[in-house]
Amino acid sequence: MNIKYMKRALELAEKGAGFVNPNPMVGCVIVKNGSIIGEGYHKYFGQNHAEVEALNSVVENPENSTMYVTLEPCSHFGKTPPCVNRIINSGIKKVIIATLDPNPLVSGKGVEILKNNGIEVEIGMLENEARKLNEIFIKYITTKVPFCLMKTAMTLDGKIATKFSDSKWITSKTSRHYVHKLRHRYSAIMVGINTIIVDNPQLTVRLKNFKGKNPVRVIVDSRCRIPLDAKVVKDVSNARTIVATTVLADKSKTKKLKELGVEVLTTPTINGRVDLNYLMKKLGEMGIDSVLLEGGGTLNYSALKSNIVDKINFFIAPKIIGGHLSKTPVDGDGVPFVKDSFYIDNITIHKLDEDIMIEGYIRNKEGD
Repeated sequence: MNIKYMKRALELAEKGAGFVNPNPMVGCVIVKNGSIIGEGYHKYFGQNHAEVEALNSVVENPENSTMYVTLEPCSHFGKTPPCVNRIINSGIKKVIIATLDPNPLVSGKGVEILKNNGIEVEIGMLENEARKLNEIFIKYITTKVPFCLMKTAMTLDGKIATKFSDSKWITSKTSRHYVHKLRHRYSAIMVGINTIIVDNPQLTVRLKNFKGKNPVRVIVDSRCRIPLDAKVVKDVSNARTIVATTVLADKSKTKKLKELGVEVLTTPTINGRVDLNYLMKKLGEMGIDSVLLEGGGTLNYSALKSNIVDKINFFIAPKIIGGHLSKTPVDGDGVPFVKDSFYIDNITIHKLDEDIMIEGYIRNKEGD
């Protein structure tokens, strides 16, 4: 047993990011006599799981070998047959699993079947790393509500744009490249209507030689003010666009949007705005497992207040804009007292060229 093999399995699993949603990323390594004889990962949604890919790649008989896999092998028929059957038939003697399947309907069943067929099973090697890798899957499979990452970029003095709404570019090319990788990893990207009106963004993935699928674009627009010539309206053949609005919207405008191929989702109102919890629930029902929130200050505050945010990525550039009219990443009414602040836990700091990125998780979202 060697931890380096599980690290390799996690590296392989990461290659499936953005291609397997809403399935988990899974990597697998098969070891015999101290050497790797096969490895694989889940490459695309609906295709072979990691264990099958690894078994298909073996260079010698896997009998009496050890399998390292980042997630409990499946025991049910889905898009593909159960992986446990293939493992049992292969003659593998031991399976080391990073973490159990979080699906309460499945968790532990794969392990039980393996054990009942005489295969030794060990659970928990690099479990924290495996769970973080699949934090999107874990939330979605257990709640059917998308995992939400709030991403924003600001200067040292906390500004996301000047008083004239100029924001190009706050951060470095390296940071912007990272954000496009995030867009690929997440199933949807959400912005507020002001972002569309001021910046007219495409909200697509722009990576060199990109072969994946663009995220679903979700525009939060309570009164349906979106221009009919906005890029997210004109190129729906390139990426799906959903306008989340309310009964306050002009019916003729929503009809025109539908005729142009835009999906319109009407939600209940909260203080005249889109009910974000209702919206997230509906997105989950559509099979959208994750949302990258790139909203302006108003939407960001509403999202925090609505408790839909799970994680934050705050990019900070070594620049100062100044000015009380310059825009900030979180506007809205703000909390009345410091004790009401939104606290961030499990902070990690990353360096991207001249910028830093603070990554963390919203604490006690459900209240304590």
